[in-house]
Amino acid sequence: MLYDPKAIDAVKGEKESWKQEELKATLDKRSERLPRFSTISDKEIPRLVTPDDLGDSEYTKKLGMPGRYPFTRGVQTTMYRGRLWTMRQFAGFGTPEDTNQRYRYLLDQGQTGLSVAFHYPTLMGYDSDHPRSLGEVGKCGVAVDSLRDMEVLFDRIPLDQVTTSMTTNGPAGVLLAMYIVVAEKQGVSADKIGGTIQNDILKEYIAQKSWIFPPRPSMRIITDILAYCTEHVPRWNTISISGYHIREAGSTAAQELAFTIADGIGYVQAGVEAGLDVDAFAPRLSFFFNAHSDFFEEIAKYRAARRMWSRIMKERFKAKQDTSLKLRYHTQTAGCSLTAQQPTNNVVRTALQALSAVLGGTQSLHTNSLDETMALPTEESVTVALRTQQIIADETGVANTIDPLAGSYFVEWLTDQLEEEALQYIQKIDDLGGIVRAIELGYPQNEIGDAAYRYQCQMEKAEKIIVGVNRYRMDDEIPIPLLKIDEEVERLQVQNLAEVKRKRDAKQVQAQLKKVKEAAHDGGNLMACFVDAVREYCTLGEIIGVLRGVFGEHKDPGML
Repeated sequence: MLYDPKAIDAVKGEKESWKQEELKATLDKRSERLPRFSTISDKEIPRLVTPDDLGDSEYTKKLGMPGRYPFTRGVQTTMYRGRLWTMRQFAGFGTPEDTNQRYRYLLDQGQTGLSVAFHYPTLMGYDSDHPRSLGEVGKCGVAVDSLRDMEVLFDRIPLDQVTTSMTTNGPAGVLLAMYIVVAEKQGVSADKIGGTIQNDILKEYIAQKSWIFPPRPSMRIITDILAYCTEHVPRWNTISISGYHIREAGSTAAQELAFTIADGIGYVQAGVEAGLDVDAFAPRLSFFFNAHSDFFEEIAKYRAARRMWSRIMKERFKAKQDTSLKLRYHTQTAGCSLTAQQPTNNVVRTALQALSAVLGGTQSLHTNSLDETMALPTEESVTVALRTQQIIADETGVANTIDPLAGSYFVEWLTDQLEEEALQYIQKIDDLGGIVRAIELGYPQNEIGDAAYRYQCQMEKAEKIIVGVNRYRMDDEIPIPLLKIDEEVERLQVQNLAEVKRKRDAKQVQAQLKKVKEAAHDGGNLMACFVDAVREYCTLGEIIGVLRGVFGEHKDPGML
């Protein structure tokens, strides 16, 4: 045991004495400042946590050593003493030329990894000249229609020296194919590039809603990507299993943890059922979590996630390699916590959220900019966001020791509580027939909707405080400069796309699109077809259009 039973009995006696004497006398004189204390997820917080609250506290079972199973204390042996987390600011706007300039600026400022934000037409599988793209080109991210755009996006950026994360789901395979071919054109083979595609379609049905195809053909595309990358792109993280958007949709911390891990179980099961060796593809799965505003709840969530995943992979999927058991994750601070009121307060929120991610052991981090609740970030605001990470890394001392909050009675208690609640959700999902069936039934969607409603009610009653919104409001606020996307962006992007179509070999384009269609019908590996198709400058919209014709489109069942 972590603590001697006799010593724990002594603590129990001392705590009871404290309750009957000092605590009772204090509360008789003055009540506490709130009738009830709870986390942002509304988990009740005990007044005092002591060793007797931790139950089974066997150190090696619950915590272990960093870099060792169950990885509660971190997935790397020396953690940040060996290497800091990757500072990966999410960026993308306007044309590929605009975003390339921002990338090179951020790298010059000390950013250590790239992260691509695509505009909404790309995320939905439409080219910039499609009628549904009208008015949206370059507004919420960068426009990428063809290999030409990807070439420009990474111009003068050596892809063997940086890692790149691409936040895309439905068209993830096509965009990865473009990246692979751009690397080839730079003289970098596919086995030398590193990075991540989000490629987490299950969370789209649960939370973010930027899907294209129905769940089951989407899972088939994902297993094709897993198989292809295991053989040809071994350093690439093929899925970033994302709780971030689940949390942004209004979930609690435990729901984010549970539904994210359940999605991971679904992907591993799909890979195994497709005949893949779990130890061949599991090491390239990564995760993506939200860093919300409840400092200790977030730290506990990350620690619980590592412990849960390692046990699930070892016990449920019989993975044998340590690398298959390690939950590696990227973190982004909570966009939903940012306020348009008093936006400079967002710098403070982001700094504290980022600190919780670091204390929780993240491998990669994006810090939101103060203006992101109103627009894409300006160069000035994104610099402040990056400097926030650099100050945490170089000035606070928190990176100098491994898992510094381990052993905190409250943090360990909260870690156990979140794990227990998340496992109950996962059992419910298993009972429903797995995560795909649970999504079809609307189970996670309904749970998140209920949680979001409860929080909104608490906020409106000022039971949960948001500074500047329901407390400490100001009548006169000083406006801040915002980034505005010129309408000329759309004209330029459509013009460039027309030029690509004019110059390419039309016969080769049709031949490659035919191969994509045949593979979709007969079960051939689609990822291999994507690579061949983008080499001939088939556009993203054309490739996705072929797949729409075979697989159809997903329609939200609209369950309440």
